[in-house]
Amino acid sequence: MSIAERQTPDWDALIEHDRVHGSLYTDPAVYAAELERIWYRTWVYVGHVSEIPEPNDYVVKSIGPQPIIMSRDKSGEIHLLLNRCTHRANLVCDAAKGNSSAFRCPYHGWTFSNTGQLLGYPFNSGYGGREAKKDLGLGRVPRIGVHQGFVFGSFAEDGPSLMEHLGAAAEAFDRLVALSPTGEVALTAGWLQHEAKANWKMLLENETDGYHPQFVHSSIFSVAKSGIGDLYGEKSTAVSRDLGGGHTENDLRPEFRRIGQPLGWFGTRPEKVPDYVAQMEARHGVDGAREILIDGAPHVMLFPNLFIAEIQLFVIQPTAVDETVQHVTAVQFPGCDDMNRRLLQQTIGSVGPAGFLLADDTEMYERNQRGVQARSPEWLQIKRGTHRERRDENGFLIGDATDEVPQRGIWRHYRELMED
Repeated sequence: MSIAERQTPDWDALIEHDRVHGSLYTDPAVYAAELERIWYRTWVYVGHVSEIPEPNDYVVKSIGPQPIIMSRDKSGEIHLLLNRCTHRANLVCDAAKGNSSAFRCPYHGWTFSNTGQLLGYPFNSGYGGREAKKDLGLGRVPRIGVHQGFVFGSFAEDGPSLMEHLGAAAEAFDRLVALSPTGEVALTAGWLQHEAKANWKMLLENETDGYHPQFVHSSIFSVAKSGIGDLYGEKSTAVSRDLGGGHTENDLRPEFRRIGQPLGWFGTRPEKVPDYVAQMEARHGVDGAREILIDGAPHVMLFPNLFIAEIQLFVIQPTAVDETVQHVTAVQFPGCDDMNRRLLQQTIGSVGPAGFLLADDTEMYERNQRGVQARSPEWLQIKRGTHRERRDENGFLIGDATDEVPQRGIWRHYRELMED
């Protein structure tokens, strides 16, 4: 009997401690259950306040396959509105971003404010004065949470707070903004969109997989001679970590500290980015700046859809059981032109249309998706490092850099959500 023929998937039979069943990536019934129990129930990353800096600014976003308008009204309040006319379901906003106090549906001219209120409709005599405008405003995401400028939404009317959802992973945002001399980041470099013919969990698991870089990215590592590949080798002191709540991390700080590179995170030496280093030293002092820059930015996957990848952000959007769109942008620090150019150039080189890293990863996602449809074997293995899994000083499960501690953590949390 297939998953689709069952009323409720038997999660116990599909998810074990060190392996998961292949149908979790291919079965439409599983995907439908995920939308309801994960994407439409938990907190999901939507956007950043820097994308709508002025009153009446808006930008089109998504929560899973749901189209969302993130708007800022004239008083500065942020709204997450469903991009769907309440009359005949047409999209009310086509532009990717802009500035407007209202949205007009192109189908029949119904007009809505950027707070979601229905303002009016043409030829209103056709409703005999009986249409209740207050009941026909745009749908809205019931809960909005903001942390360090990052905007999250939840379709659940109540439940854990955003900070409860983030848990220990909230510290990743603090580490990221600490790298900015102003204590803020901006997502203003524009977004790339990459479509992968693969289930969204293939991407989720890969983002903090320290086992693949030496093989999938070996060509660029050898050409660039960056030493990045060594961070994920057998001799690396970096660790993989389960932060709880489905959030996972490749913590590269132990290796950076062991190497002791002077102001070395991402080449942040004074001769390369003098203005940026000077601003960091002015804010934190020479020793304080050096400590922050050696540790660098986090490499953390926030369940279910935001990957902080040190110099860039990835946002995972599932659009079908076997299709995912990955949105990517470079992190930018306000007022740091030299560093911002470097961050943008490196992002283009690694994950741009002709970039090296994301092209490699996408090829693996799609090969995985084709392979998982084979009838045998039925299971995917996530047992690497179980014999050396341990607790760190804060009680988190960790493993060596190449161990599958993150994958096991993701699936533990996934199973809890699906069984709830």
